[in-house]
Amino acid sequence: MNHKAGYVNIIGNPNVGKSTLMNAFVGEKLSIITSKAQTTRHRILGIVNGDDFQVLFSDTPGIIKPAYELQESMMGFVKSAFEDADILLYMVEIGEQALKDELFFEKITSSKIPVLLLLNKIDTSNQEQLETQVQFWAEKVPNAEIIPISALEGFQVKEVFDRIIELLPESPPFYPKDQLTDKPERFFINETIREKILIHYKKEIPYAVEVDTEEFLEEDTIIRIRSVIMVERETQKGIIIGHKGAALKRVGVEARKDLELFFGKQIHLELYVKVNKNWRSNQNQLKRFGYNQ
Repeated sequence: MNHKAGYVNIIGNPNVGKSTLMNAFVGEKLSIITSKAQTTRHRILGIVNGDDFQVLFSDTPGIIKPAYELQESMMGFVKSAFEDADILLYMVEIGEQALKDELFFEKITSSKIPVLLLLNKIDTSNQEQLETQVQFWAEKVPNAEIIPISALEGFQVKEVFDRIIELLPESPPFYPKDQLTDKPERFFINETIREKILIHYKKEIPYAVEVDTEEFLEEDTIIRIRSVIMVERETQKGIIIGHKGAALKRVGVEARKDLELFFGKQIHLELYVKVNKNWRSNQNQLKRFGYNQ
């Protein structure tokens, strides 16, 4: 029996629905989702297996003009997604005009591999607007196959998946068939906590935060976790903790509920907040947190 396998890498501007689409393909919440830009910081692999195929979906950070070292690293993950892709999924949303980085856009339009341009959030448009957008993108990216979708509503997601299977190259699987992702448990703990911070805090606070899980002890009926929330300044630490610890407690309660669903076990979660000055611009700290690899 012939077997297909390959990397299907999802790229696009911030907040176009890349993480929502990947989670829809995988059937698990691997990528965190919020309404804020730059929610995804890493390149996250989600693996979908069938008897005769293995699709390696790759969610990437939204394309931006980097302003500091962390963002430079995030764009490095996007660059790597161009280098090993067998199929590119270029996601745009209704009303969008172009990528925020012209060099990345040129890479898409000159790509020698199949490009599926997914016009997302069509549930927010009308037929006339949709037709105009399809025409616009057909002229802008003539090498792409355009498919209108709604990742949130699941509209045409299966059709995109079926087309991906058709386009995949013949190859043995890259990973064991029962593997879901390339990331360890601690990564998903960190991301779940960071998602709650993105949801509940405003302005610069969520972007100054990194989470580090220092302890993960799995017992028969419970997992004991101790995680540290890193911030850059003392004032940010106070805001994260909140009055009498109420804000931090809310993050902990919501993260624990999600983690119990993810792991299928009772979770005991301890959260601490520490100041790690200017970690976003410190190469050693970025390497420690899995960036600049």
